Amino acid sequence: MITSWQLDPYALVLVLVLGGLYAWGVARVVRRGERWPVARGVAFAVIGLGAIVVATMSGLAVYDHVLFWPAAVQNIVLDLIGPLGLALGDPLSLAARALPPEGRAARRLQGAISGRVLRVLTFPLVSTALVFASEMLIYFTPYFETALRRDALHELMYLQLLVVGTLFVLPMLTRQDLLPSWCGHPLRAAFIFVDGIVDALPGLVVMTSGTLVAGGWYAAQDRPWGPSLERDQFIGGGAMMTIAELVGLPFIIAVFVEWVRAERLKTAELDARLDRELEHHPAPPASTPTTASEPQLTRPWWETDQGIVGERFRNGG
Repeated sequence: MITSWQLDPYALVLVLVLGGLYAWGVARVVRRGERWPVARGVAFAVIGLGAIVVATMSGLAVYDHVLFWPAAVQNIVLDLIGPLGLALGDPLSLAARALPPEGRAARRLQGAISGRVLRVLTFPLVSTALVFASEMLIYFTPYFETALRRDALHELMYLQLLVVGTLFVLPMLTRQDLLPSWCGHPLRAAFIFVDGIVDALPGLVVMTSGTLVAGGWYAAQDRPWGPSLERDQFIGGGAMMTIAELVGLPFIIAVFVEWVRAERLKTAELDARLDRELEHHPAPPASTPTTASEPQLTRPWWETDQGIVGERFRNGG
């Protein structure tokens, strides 16, 4: 299992195309004197593209036609881990910065990002339902067994898992506005929590199902080694459920990191705006205290506010 590898030409082409486009975008950004976070590039290459390679060319792919549990692990890696790595690389923001602003490609990208179709498909509740429906369709219809018999359909299933998983993960981590303005980081964390529960359900159903998934295919392999068909499916379902829950933790951590970063940017923007306002409208000197015989006037808010903003106004910035 560890030492057995095989070449998947379709997956290799996909990895080379995605990696090449990402490297081209980073090179263009750096050539203009701008910076692109190294951590994002590492996440895209190692976690994202690496997960695709492991799922389609490692021992998981070698044994997925003989045992069910390698196929189950393979599919969940493409559905959850690969999309998470690709989204951490934020390819949409990279493309927006790398493409010429007035070029046709940039306009098409912006049109797709702001288009209604992509907005609907990437809305968390919709994309979560798509992920769940995709996995249930694969395991509880003749789809999976037919894919084991026909290589072209098997490759199409790989692509389906990767695309459907990306529809949920990408809008949560990209800096492009794919989600409605009211869908802030606290709500995104809640969506991820719900999605983690939903992602674990297919594994639970597979693990406890009394019907064998692709039972006719795996029974025909007639292997004298390894677990029984029932035990094999139990292991596969448990692996699916476990990986789904483990992926949820770093996903939520990544969203919280983006949340903290966004709050810091908002604070910096607020400070800059206040500084500009103070330059044009300096604070007047504090008024002298009124006596009992003098009428009590309404004082400006910056003289009575006890917070940091009021203190900055009173001190003239």
